[in-house]
Amino acid sequence: MMRYKVIINPVAGRGIAKRAIPKVQQTLKNYGLNFDAVLTERPWHAAELAMEAANAGYDIVVAMGGDGTVNEVLNGLMEARTKNNRSPALGVLCAGGGNDFAYGIGIPRDLKSGCALLAHGQKRTIDIGKITSDSFPRPRYFGNGIGIGFDAVVNFEALKMKKLHGFLSYAAAAFKVLFLYHQAPTVRIEYNGKIIIQPSLMISVMNGQRMGGGFKMAPNAKPDDGQLDLCIAGSANRARVLSLIFHFLRGTQIGKKPIKTDLAPYIKVTAEKDALPAQVDGEAFSMENHLLDIKLLPGELEVIC
Repeated sequence: MMRYKVIINPVAGRGIAKRAIPKVQQTLKNYGLNFDAVLTERPWHAAELAMEAANAGYDIVVAMGGDGTVNEVLNGLMEARTKNNRSPALGVLCAGGGNDFAYGIGIPRDLKSGCALLAHGQKRTIDIGKITSDSFPRPRYFGNGIGIGFDAVVNFEALKMKKLHGFLSYAAAAFKVLFLYHQAPTVRIEYNGKIIIQPSLMISVMNGQRMGGGFKMAPNAKPDDGQLDLCIAGSANRARVLSLIFHFLRGTQIGKKPIKTDLAPYIKVTAEKDALPAQVDGEAFSMENHLLDIKLLPGELEVIC
């Protein structure tokens, strides 16, 4: 009988996860699943718990929370795979604001359907991204995507908002950042033998499709095609940036100026001047990056979906 470890972030979704614990546990019991649950107590605790669960022989490690919780659990599983060749599957119970990773691989948002999926779903092997930076001491793995520049600053501002939640906080932050971060820094972008040096307001590197609970950064992305979806937004005035925000909401930005899109398994981004803010799977990574190496690891993790 398969063993499930459910890692719960009680503060995810402004308390949604904590309030849902009794109902989720009863639902999993009703399905006859062999599981035990543990709550996180601090940042990055979910990664530690996931690695411990993998090394203890659990078959499926479930992240109950938002994209940040999923990212931590994913990183713990990748550490266990790299160091000890342990590779349980990842499960997700959505209890966050954006739930963008789940959206990209077809995991339902509501917890009742999520529990049913854990009981009856299929395993799907997906690609995982890996990022290294001159400002961060160790590699970081991601399942959904990376935002560099405007996108990252929006993420930082959204996390500061106390009265808004989920997509609304990201939307409000995007309009705020429109007036704070509109000068595109000059960057060097290398991929597929190409070198682009240009002012770039935003660079998105996606394995999934969506960021911020509703912004379709890579509407055609597939998490198992062996490619990262690259989207570069060049320099633009505020009016043009505002119109692009609405295109990203609809996923219609491809082909619009000053947008460039492409596919690549490896991307290197270097700041020609100043530093580059970056976020990973919706979580703050660093504001002080000068060099980012982003690599796709194909077929690296099984997910219940």
